[in-house]
Amino acid sequence: MAEVETSREGAVLTITLNRPEVLNAFNAAMHKALAGALKEAGDLAVRAVVLTGAGRGFCVGQDLTEFRESSGDIGSRLRENYHPNVLAIRRLEKPVIAAVNGAAAGAGLSIACACDIRLAADSASFVPAFINIGLIPDSGGSYFVTRLLGYARAFEWMTSGRKLSAAEAHAWGLVSEVVEGEQLAERSAEVAAQLAAMPTRGVGMTKRLFDRAATSALEEQLELEAQLQTTATQTDDFKEGVAAFLEKREPRFTGA
Repeated sequence: MAEVETSREGAVLTITLNRPEVLNAFNAAMHKALAGALKEAGDLAVRAVVLTGAGRGFCVGQDLTEFRESSGDIGSRLRENYHPNVLAIRRLEKPVIAAVNGAAAGAGLSIACACDIRLAADSASFVPAFINIGLIPDSGGSYFVTRLLGYARAFEWMTSGRKLSAAEAHAWGLVSEVVEGEQLAERSAEVAAQLAAMPTRGVGMTKRLFDRAATSALEEQLELEAQLQTTATQTDDFKEGVAAFLEKREPRFTGA
């Protein structure tokens, strides 16, 4: 059984973490398989990505059995396994949707927060987990959670280890939508298809802008906007968007 499975419907690639017997906890083999899936997501024909988990969990972070058997240097483990996949999600210039079907804990929570949009089943839960075993947020957890929630709420939550329900996560703005569990796959596919029909280059460059916005000076951000807008005006989708507006019809974007 593959640790990660992929399937494609139109321009949407769905990546499923597939170790359901351990709630999709990460081991080295799953990291390698996820890296391969994210590489597949770079295909220009893929215009949106859904990341989800098989079975009852989304991902509960590091498989502690593997950690106990061979803990090694945790810093090296992070640099070799976790960091490349977090960076790969952010470097995909297309939307990545986390369909959180169950528990997202520890590094699994970090991975969900690295995605652009989070949809949750009503049975989903969000658990910092790190502090509960004497660790600190990793895999981008400190970076993404602070940006999503703000310093005060992020610090309070990540140092308490408290489990958030899907409803609480929605109230906090951590997830954008909560649906009944059996409807999550369908709703995620629907949202992904809507995003896949948008001008993909424009969506990707918007993602790049937002990644830089929190740490850029205003002058730097204005310059980056000008540079990327120049690129945007050279796309086929820009030409189609203008033509459709002038002709008073719905645009037909191709992602080119």
